Amino acid sequence: MRWHIHEETEAWGNPWLSVRKLDVEQPDGERIDYHAVRLKHVAAAVVSNGDDRVLLMWRHRFLTDRWAWELPMGLIEPGESPAEAAAREVEEETGWRPGALTELVYSEPAAGIMDSTHHVFRATTAVRIGEPTELNESDRIEWVPLADVPAMIGRREIVSGITLVGLQQALLARQEP
Repeated sequence: MRWHIHEETEAWGNPWLSVRKLDVEQPDGERIDYHAVRLKHVAAAVVSNGDDRVLLMWRHRFLTDRWAWELPMGLIEPGESPAEAAAREVEEETGWRPGALTELVYSEPAAGIMDSTHHVFRATTAVRIGEPTELNESDRIEWVPLADVPAMIGRREIVSGITLVGLQQALLARQEP
């Protein structure tokens, strides 16, 4: 069953997101007002090293007033591929340059209300290039054993959706024959 958008207008916006009002026709023919968020797409990277550790950042998210571990991530800039954005974010936020990136998982975290896509990549090597250039992201960056991730999720030390999806996919990939 397909829904049809007859009209869409912006209720509010800025360079990162736009709150939209839509005139939508449902599959049964009824037309309703619907609200949605159009948000820039996001890229992240699960960077691991030879010791099966992953590069994580301890971050404070002021909207939820929560500290938690997260993958390096950020918005995909115009003209930038998702992989380029993921590599750039790793460098800016951690001071590590990831090796070759391969796609790990793609998700649409809230497709019923938001059109943002999340692209998570995997790198199995990284080289330290210096201090992070983005100084407002994290003051604690660590290589965490991937085997510790399930318990960290259970303790709610990892709560970000894109981080959960990426790390759980990396854990699943380890189990494949």
